[in-house]
Parts: sequence; C-alpha cells; structure tokens
Amino acid sequence: MREVAGYLPGLDPDSVAWRTLAFGRGGTDLEVAVPELTPAQVAALAERVRAHARSVLKTMPVAEVVTAVDAAVARLLDRDDPWRRRAERLLPLVTGYDAEMVRHGLTSYLKTFRKPELLRFLAEDFANPGVLDDFQPVPKGGFARAFGPDLLLHVWAGNVPGLPLWSLVCGLLVKAGGVGKVPSAEPLFAGWFARLLAEVEPRLAGCLAVVWWKGGDAEREAEWLRRADTVLAYGSTASLEALRARVPVTTRFLPYGHKISFALVSHAALDPHTVRATARGVAHDVARWDQQGCYSPHVVYVERGGGVDPRGFARHLAHELACQAIRFPRRALDPGDAGGVAAWRHAEEMQGVADPARELLADPAGAWAVAYADRPQPLAPCGLNRTVTVVAVDRLDDALPCVAPFRPLLQTAAVAAPPRELFRIAGLLGAAGVTRVCAPGAMAAPEAGWHHDGRFNLSDLVAMAEIDRGAELAADALAPYRD
Repeated sequence: MREVAGYLPGLDPDSVAWRTLAFGRGGTDLEVAVPELTPAQVAALAERVRAHARSVLKTMPVAEVVTAVDAAVARLLDRDDPWRRRAERLLPLVTGYDAEMVRHGLTSYLKTFRKPELLRFLAEDFANPGVLDDFQPVPKGGFARAFGPDLLLHVWAGNVPGLPLWSLVCGLLVKAGGVGKVPSAEPLFAGWFARLLAEVEPRLAGCLAVVWWKGGDAEREAEWLRRADTVLAYGSTASLEALRARVPVTTRFLPYGHKISFALVSHAALDPHTVRATARGVAHDVARWDQQGCYSPHVVYVERGGGVDPRGFARHLAHELACQAIRFPRRALDPGDAGGVAAWRHAEEMQGVADPARELLADPAGAWAVAYADRPQPLAPCGLNRTVTVVAVDRLDDALPCVAPFRPLLQTAAVAAPPRELFRIAGLLGAAGVTRVCAPGAMAAPEAGWHHDGRFNLSDLVAMAEIDRGAELAADALAPYRD
C-alpha cells in the first residue's frame, strides 16, 4: 500500500523528488512518499503561498474562513466520508495506536474545530474579532487592525494523530499563509486536511502548503527559515534551542517545548462511591495516546483522609488501566520505548525491595504499571507508555514543593477536588507555573481557545497596526465637509 504525503499547490508532482518512509503494523505494510524540494522549488512554493495569502486569504472576512474550516472538519467527523475512512484506515498503521483509540481520539479532537469552537478561539484572543477584517475602535482612542503574517512556517513534531491541526487552524484564523513541515512519525494528516480544505473552499487552495525535510537537513531548513515571517515550532528543548539559533533575528519565533503534567486527588474524591470514577478518569489520561502528549500525567498526588487511602487508589488505578488495555490495547513499542519502560519498572522494583513503603503494581505482560510511594516525591518523568506513579501526601498543598522546582516544564494539572478547594489549589498551581487545570479524564482534550503553555493562540501571531486619535482628528481637517 502506498500513500503520498504533503500538499504542494502549483508544483508539478513529477518534478518533485520523493522519499519513501516505511510503516507497518499487524502484517500490513504502508509506504508513504514525502516530498524533498529543491531550493528553487522551495522559493516558488513560498512565493505562491505568500501571494495567495495576500490576494485571497487576507481579503476574506474571518467569518468566511471559519465557515470553510468548519466545512472541512464536518467532513472529517463524518465516518462515511472518504477522507475520514482513509484516516481511520491508515493512521493506526503509521502511528501504531489502536484503531479504536484513533477513532475515538480523532472525533474528540476534531470537535474542537467546529464553528462554535472556532468562534471561541477568536473571542478568547480578540474582544472584537472584526479587528482581523478592518480597523476597529479601541478603548484608548483611535483604531486598530490585526495583521497575520504573510508566511507562517509551522515545524511540527510527534506522532499524535492530527496534532498539527491546532496551529494550522490558528494560522488560518489570522489569515496567515501557512507552510507546515510534517514529522516523519506522522506525515499524513496535515496534508489530508490541506487537500480537503481546498476541496470545500477552492479559494484557499493556494494559501497552504505541507512539506517535509529530513531532520538535520540544514540546507532545506535554511531556505524555509529565511522566507518565513513567523516560525512556530514544536519539539524538545534542545531541538528548539538549535532552531532558534538558525532563525533570522527579524523573524518572530514561537517555540513550544516538552512539558510535564500531573494530577492531584483530594480526599473528597476518594469516597467509596466516587473513587472508581476518579481512577477511571486518571486512567483515561494515562492511556490516551500512550502518554505521548505534554498534557499526559506522570505522577498522581493523592491526599490521605478519604474513604479509600492512597495505596487503595493506586490499586483502583491499576484496575482501570487493565480495563483500558482491554478496550484500547497499547501500541507495540519500538526497542527504545520498550527499553525506557523496562528501565523505569526495574528502578521501581529495586526501590520497592529497599523500601517497603513503595510498591509496583504491574501487568505481567507489561501493558501498564503503577508505582506507589507512601511519602512525598519530587515530580519526575515516568517510563511513558502507560506507566505512572501514585504518591501519597497528607495535604494537597504538600505536592506544591514537589512540583515547584520544575516551573519551566509544568503544563497541565488534573484536579479532583470540591469547588472551594479546586479554586484555592488552582491559585497555588498557577503561581507555581501550571498553565492549565482540568478534571481527571480531560487532560488530553484541551478546550477550544486553551492558552497553550499560557500563551495566546491567535494574538501571538499578529501584528497590530494602529491609527492614532490625533491622525483621525487631523484627517477631519482635510475632509470635504470641513468648515
């Protein structure tokens, strides 16, 4: 089976060199052809996207852009649509995730980009979204208009299906011509979306491109970096630092690095009638995409004093992870990932031998594992791929010293607590560096308009042009109706 990745408006496919990436699961092989553009082709494609963004996208009312994205997403949510069927058939082969997990995960994620949610994105960042269409009055006096970049370069990473859609849609909402570099781990979805968007709104056909270059290919990367007005990139801290050094100083650079997330469970959530639902939510967060997202929990801090003690909660969590493994089997691990899980489990087993207050609850086949610590422990990465540590604390506040030293890396905290406690602890978490607090079970499903890593999805991408109040008054003096 063969599939062509990317989206190259205006380029003759026969003139492009294609590299083959090999994937395969369960005896089914898939070859994905990714484009390797020459410097001349990069220049031509960049100019085409920039020109179409200026002549088409920037002249469209933002409401029409929303309508177009909504129409494309509606097609992807329709399980009978050929694009959706292709995604459900091929993404499990590429990513290794269970087909049912891909199906459920795609639907949950895509619903974030329907028209009502897109309007939330706009309202979250702009008091008056009309500022993207024309000059609008501002409280200080005068008028302002928001302009997105002519060419926004997205550098995506990871293998979570559909992940590029977030930044791709944000770029469209600010009317930026977009070029996205797909990761080798999942090179398909972004190109599918670009082609589908061109189907539902042909005017946008030239305003997006989806490309690929091999990591470390300095020549092709440099060609794109010097043509972009803004670069939005995802990756490890090391890769982003290296990329920042190569981005021209006049180019806006928006990096999103690796983060770590965790959960807090109040004693109020450990009533015998509620503990199973709490554990089920945490297990869902651990199992979703096998903890490959920055929002996935590594540690769960559980407060003593509930109807079920923290060790009991660890057992409930182990049971729920076993249930998740039946419903959504974990993907087959490559040697590196398998080695990471084995090393983490071995370290936890050795600590359990030395300290009776520690325990490892694990699937004999290795599908999941829960480590338990009876005393506060610093926040630390687990072995990923459905491994997690449960840590007992006397009070939820005792978790703060455990996480605060990692402020630059903190992102999401799931909190199971009554309303007053939720808001109190959320204030402490925010002060410590956490940028999102959610309910257990929702860590992998950020809401529309979520301030990713505490930043703005749309307003970070635009430049504001202002007309001073004085310029308006001076213009009045030159009008035909002047006295």
